[in-house]
Amino acid sequence: MSFHPEPELRGHTLVVTVSSHDGRPVLDRHAYASLASTFHEAAVNDDVRVVVLRGLAGCFCLGGDFSEFLDATKHQQLIAAVTDMFRMLATFPKPVLACVDGDAVGVGCTILFHCDMVIASRGSTFRVPFVDFGLVPDAATSILAPQKLGYAGAFRFFCLGDTLGVDDAKALGLVGEIVDGSAEETALVRARQLAKKPVAALLQTRALLKGDTDPLCDRIDHEISLFQQALQDDATLKRLQRIARLAA
Repeated sequence: MSFHPEPELRGHTLVVTVSSHDGRPVLDRHAYASLASTFHEAAVNDDVRVVVLRGLAGCFCLGGDFSEFLDATKHQQLIAAVTDMFRMLATFPKPVLACVDGDAVGVGCTILFHCDMVIASRGSTFRVPFVDFGLVPDAATSILAPQKLGYAGAFRFFCLGDTLGVDDAKALGLVGEIVDGSAEETALVRARQLAKKPVAALLQTRALLKGDTDPLCDRIDHEISLFQQALQDDATLKRLQRIARLAA
């Protein structure tokens, strides 16, 4: 039985839930493949003008599925699904909004760097513990984070691995809007505003603002290569096994 809400088209806004299909607030290879497929279809569907990403109740996303990191038989499929999803996200031609209610960790946070607007409720937190795990950042955030947060802010966030509260995340530029109520309701209001704009002008303006996405795709490939190498390192695997046991 699937506990994962299917993408839902509300007017011209596609609402997509970031989670595994068995109801966990993590992304496994099946979730990456599903997200990639959803974005591929939305890119060519004229009825979709804006995408809103949301998490499960009380949590945006806690990152990748550790069990797949530790299972070498799943690495090839995982890497292929991750690469396809990140590349699709980097080149997606329409506005993407995220509503964060709760924790955004690891890939659950790096996804946000591709969003045009991030709306978060008070109490939401943001953390990218890749270095602590012996891994490197993903989703081309080695380019996007310095652009958005500045080099010093990106270095502190990624290399120290500190947890950011919502006010600090907004001060750095990761979050665009903080709401006292439901972040999803506010995101849907913003999405409806965008969906009413002249489509061609909106998409062209967004494309001009984002610029050339080829460097992002190249960086995604490089990051994934380094990520894959790290998963073959004994010290990294032992560290991930230890973390997985603590999280169990």
